[in-house]
Amino acid sequence: MRDLLAECGRDAVTVPMIAARAGVTPSTIYRRWGGLAELLSDVAVERLRPDAPPADHGSLRADLLAWAGQFTEEMSSPAGQMYIRDALTGDAGQENATRCSDYAAGQLTAIGVRGAGRGEAVPGIEVLLDAVVAPLMYRILFRPSDLSPAYIGRLVDAALGRS
Repeated sequence: MRDLLAECGRDAVTVPMIAARAGVTPSTIYRRWGGLAELLSDVAVERLRPDAPPADHGSLRADLLAWAGQFTEEMSSPAGQMYIRDALTGDAGQENATRCSDYAAGQLTAIGVRGAGRGEAVPGIEVLLDAVVAPLMYRILFRPSDLSPAYIGRLVDAALGRS
């Protein structure tokens, strides 16, 4: 699927093309996913899943800054924006949105557990999602200006009560 998207572009891909590449009939795709939007949504969610646990940079703030910077870089790329939008479409949009949110929460939980192990005060996951991830996602999708390290730093500092 990734190869096909890279070769043809997302807007040119059709269910029959995907089926032919997979060696199945189009009806197999339709039975499993219902349509192209649902299939692209599932593919997007898998592409948005983190490949590895967040790196340890020695402190909670440094870990959050590094994670948020990487998150912003990946999600604000044209491919990242396309995957975000695709993940939210189709009949599974809400379920897939929850899965994507769970991915971010899992990464932030790992960072928080590591910070707590170092004796650092760690805000709750919902605080981190609301104070860091939500504004980043809004900016990425609707106002992509000022996604600078300084902006990310202000979000992280606010989440940590350092503003």
